[in-house]
Amino acid sequence: MTEPLFLKDAYQREAEATVTAITNEGGIVLDASLFYATSGGQPGDSGTLQWETGNIAIATTMKGDEGAIILVPSEPAELPKVGTKVTQKLDWDRRYRHMRVHTALHLLSVVIPLPVTGGSIGAEKGRLDFNMPEAPEDKLALEKTLQKLIDCNFAVHEEWISEAELDANPDLVKTLSVQPPRGAGRIRLIRIGQGDNTADLQPCGGTHVAHTQEIGKIRLGKIEKKGRQNRRGYLHLEG
Repeated sequence: MTEPLFLKDAYQREAEATVTAITNEGGIVLDASLFYATSGGQPGDSGTLQWETGNIAIATTMKGDEGAIILVPSEPAELPKVGTKVTQKLDWDRRYRHMRVHTALHLLSVVIPLPVTGGSIGAEKGRLDFNMPEAPEDKLALEKTLQKLIDCNFAVHEEWISEAELDANPDLVKTLSVQPPRGAGRIRLIRIGQGDNTADLQPCGGTHVAHTQEIGKIRLGKIEKKGRQNRRGYLHLEG
């Protein structure tokens, strides 16, 4: 199992680790990873690995078996041997934009309080699919409301509850297509705001900004029909 350092500190950009395995496909497994593995609509992180006798670019990161996190090299190259001490460095600009988009999408699910049927996160934009039979009447009003929430500069932080507590509060889960992973006995929540001033609270294993003001200016793109009951809304970073 790989220790997910990104859950402890989403802002950490560099860390030491030890290679614990090389997969048959040439992926690199570390004992602790700064790199977020693709899941929940958030892409895997990229960056570099450096060690005493070499370095390699990492194109993306994926989940493996039994909690392993696999770093995928950009191209075939000499790989560090098992037991090698390495320094991992994130492509921070890309990760940070993912964090901004991800937190903004949580707030979009507040502005459009409908069941979410899918979504994805990019460095420039993200999207959510909603169970939305009819298009919203005033997209500009939604955009203004979302920007006001962002500008409130809510603190964003994690909490943990038991699986039994989640079962007792099923409304916490907004996504119909992806359910929180189970088996570890507890579920990670992301809260935007605090106490009675909470804007959003939902299960999430991804990375987020610490305060909503970091998201900056956004723009809502087109809301397109994707089926009889579904519509897809796009959110763009404006800087």
